[in-house]
Amino acid sequence: MLLYVLMAIYAAIGWAFNARLSSMMASAISITGAMFTFLSLVTGSFWGKPTWGTWWVWDARLTSTLILLFLYIGFIFLQASIDDPRRADRAGAVLAIVGVINVPIIYFSVQWWNTLHQGATIRLLGKPTMAPPMLAAMLIMLAACWLYSIAVVLIRLRYIILEREQNAARVAEAAGQPRWGA
Repeated sequence: MLLYVLMAIYAAIGWAFNARLSSMMASAISITGAMFTFLSLVTGSFWGKPTWGTWWVWDARLTSTLILLFLYIGFIFLQASIDDPRRADRAGAVLAIVGVINVPIIYFSVQWWNTLHQGATIRLLGKPTMAPPMLAAMLIMLAACWLYSIAVVLIRLRYIILEREQNAARVAEAAGQPRWGA
C-alpha cells in the first residue's frame, strides 16, 4: 500500500511540475508494487485455506487489495499502451491519483466492516499484541522487503532513464539537432 502511495505522489509531482524524473520513478515503483500485491494475495490464499477453509472469500480487505492489484496492472498497461512518454506519464498520473482512494479503504476495512481479518497488531502508541520473537522476525523481514524494494526500484529507474534518453537522442538526430556531449 505504501508503494502505491509513493507511486501516486511521484506521478502527481511529475504531472503537476512536468518533472520527468518523478514520472519515471512512478513507473519504476509500479512493477515492484504490483509484484508485492500479487504475492500478498497468493500467499494469503495459501494461509487462508487451512485457517478459514477456503482459498478466497469476498472479504473487504481481500477485495480492496485485489482492486489495488488491478490499479497497479492498469497503471502499467496504460503507460505501456501510449507511445508518447509524456502523454503516458500524464494518463498514468490520473489513474494513480484517483486510485490512491483505495489505500485507506484497505487499511481501515477491518475497522469499518466485520471481516475475517483481525485488527492491527502493531500500533504506534500501544504495545504490540505479538509475541516478541514473532515481532522481531516480522520487523527483520519488513526491513528486508524494503531494502529489496528500494534496490529494485532504483535499478528499474536507471533502465527507464537510459531507455528514454536513448530514444531522445534518436529523435534529436532525426531532427538534425546536435547531440549532447557531441
